[in-house]
Order: sequence, then C-alpha cells, then structure tokens
Amino acid sequence: MASKHPHQSTTAPPLPPNQTLYVQNLNDKVRKQDLRTELYTLFSTYGVVLDVNALKTMKGRGQAHIAFRDVAAATQAMRALQGFEFFGKEMRIFYGKGKSHAVSKLDGTYSMAAAGAGVKRQRDEESDEDEGEEMDVEDDDD
Repeated sequence: MASKHPHQSTTAPPLPPNQTLYVQNLNDKVRKQDLRTELYTLFSTYGVVLDVNALKTMKGRGQAHIAFRDVAAATQAMRALQGFEFFGKEMRIFYGKGKSHAVSKLDGTYSMAAAGAGVKRQRDEESDEDEGEEMDVEDDDD
C-alpha cells in the first residue's frame, strides 16, 4: 500500500512547488538534535537551508520540514533525495502545504498575529521534556 501526503487526496493535484519541503518516513529512534543536524547537512548540499523543524511528539514522529531560501533549491533537493535511505529508512519528500515562518520572515510577510495561532500548539509540543526549544539553522553565504 503506497502512502500519501496526509494533506493530499488521491484525486487532488500535487501541491505547487514552494520553498518548504515536508519529509516523511524518518527514523524516529534518532535523537531529535542529531536528526536536525544530519538533515541540515544533507539538504544544505542543494541550497541555503533556512530552517530544519523536526518534532518527536506522537503526531510529528518521523517527519520534518526543511525550509530553503528558494524554490529551485527545494525542488532540486526533493528530486535528488526522494527515496534516499537516511538512518535506515527511505525518505518520502513532498512540497510543504504552506509557507514556513522562516520563509515568511525572509520575504517580509511574517505576521506575529498570524503566528500567534500556533503559539499554544508550539508551547504544548515544547512542554515534552524530550523536545527542547525549536532550532533555526541558518547558513551564511561564504
């Protein structure tokens, strides 16, 4: 049985390309900090990574969002890494459903009011002792 993006039906067209990738089927036995560092290292070979968000809550296990500076880099990474074996599991990669906060901040469309709706959810996720704070990974142009 093939699995699909949870926000995508079998009759809906694929999500349009954007700067954020949604990655599924990640090994949930890997420590969160190690997972984020390794995802950053792997995906940054295809372009500037603005943010790596990997959660280990029950709902977010085995998933991550990778925000790139531009759509071309995200597309190149998705094509190159689709099915790539990462910590013993083949990654499934899709375009993200929406724009990440990191991308919104970069393009000037970030709104604290709009972000406030997710604050309670984020606080609930961070209350899990295993979670810690969310990490923004930034890359300098050398």
